[in-house]
Amino acid sequence: MKHRLLGAALAGCALAAVGAGPVHAVSDQLWIDVPSETVLPASVSGGRAERTVTVRVTHDNTENEVAPGRLTVDASELSAFARVAWPSNCVPASAVQALCDFPGMPSGKNIVTAAQIRLSALPDADLTATGHVRYTATAGELTAFPAETRISLGDGPDLGLSQAEYQRDLRPGSDTRVSATVGNSGNRSVERTLLWINASYGLRLKERHSNCEYRQHETGTSALCVLDEKVAPGEQYALTTGLRVRDKALYERFDHSVLPYSDAALEEARGEWTWTPGTGPELDLRPVATRRAAAADEDLDLSDNYRAVMLDARNTADLKLTGSKVRGAVGDTVTAAVTVYNRGPAWVASLGAGASVATVRFQAPRGTTVVGLPEECWTLPESAEEPSVTTYFCKTPIYLHDRASHTMEIRLRIDEVVRGARTTVETLNDDPELSIRKFDPNLRNNRSEIVVNG
Repeated sequence: MKHRLLGAALAGCALAAVGAGPVHAVSDQLWIDVPSETVLPASVSGGRAERTVTVRVTHDNTENEVAPGRLTVDASELSAFARVAWPSNCVPASAVQALCDFPGMPSGKNIVTAAQIRLSALPDADLTATGHVRYTATAGELTAFPAETRISLGDGPDLGLSQAEYQRDLRPGSDTRVSATVGNSGNRSVERTLLWINASYGLRLKERHSNCEYRQHETGTSALCVLDEKVAPGEQYALTTGLRVRDKALYERFDHSVLPYSDAALEEARGEWTWTPGTGPELDLRPVATRRAAAADEDLDLSDNYRAVMLDARNTADLKLTGSKVRGAVGDTVTAAVTVYNRGPAWVASLGAGASVATVRFQAPRGTTVVGLPEECWTLPESAEEPSVTTYFCKTPIYLHDRASHTMEIRLRIDEVVRGARTTVETLNDDPELSIRKFDPNLRNNRSEIVVNG
């Protein structure tokens, strides 16, 4: 069995065929959006597992209307090992080929579902068999670049997690929960499940379950849980995690993933860290549906084993920027410190986009040259408008705890003593990935100065 570390950001369904298709005269392009590959569970006694391949059609220019279109599907390469069930909007030309009509897209809409194709393995099919489903699409004068999905057979369980809903406007000090469904869409049962959970710093896990072990770290709390409920093919179980929204909460994130349990998988997930067992009531899966099948321990498809959900709180964080005063003679190199301080009450973290909490902009004071910058800094080249001026940018890490600070040291060479030479340092407050303006109630203290010989 290939051991996989739980908590790694496992890739979601691979999307979209890639390639350069023809460009439409009105600057639009049609695309077919499908999984690049999927594993089809083999047929076993006691039931038949299925896979649904969802085919979507998209286009680039949402200002355009796109006429209703037609999708062609060719699953001929699957005929030796799989059965195809066509949806009602598809007209089969044979058991493995069909034409599917899909609706148009009005202005402002750029995606539509073109077909949902159900696949099931034939009895006694060769487990080494593979093949491609191939697609083309047209809509009005637009033609999509061809796409394909590679289908292979597998024999084993296939655990998956449903996507929990994004939560907004949570009140600090309140309780919430993340609810998801654990299901097995494979053809073999899972006797036990290994669950990994991570709640970010502004969230607190309400229970410390006795079948889980926990680890505190700089950006939150992680847990590893062993769930004893058997999950057979077709079964679904409800999984709910209770959370307290801390006073420090702002932009929070909850991650979880599931794998069939094994001792080796647990040890790999533990890594080099120290984990502490919980003492509360056990965390259990609550059944939603039941079926029976034989047991196995290898997961067929990891694309749906990991999920993340964002939880935003109604809170603020006051960033304060401070500069510094330095002195020196001609030829001296001095160090000016620029500090971003988070006065709270919330911590600030960009756990989705990975953007810096703050980016600081400045120029060299008159009479000085910047000769040293931290690694997190860069320059904007001189421009025609200001040919002799270089602008510098420095960024903080992607998170800054409440009452914490980050200092950037700027080395300046004094070329000329200019009494009271100064330059403004300020945060960029409108980064689309993490807008300071949206959470900082006092932008007046987001500007300061570097003063040389003042």
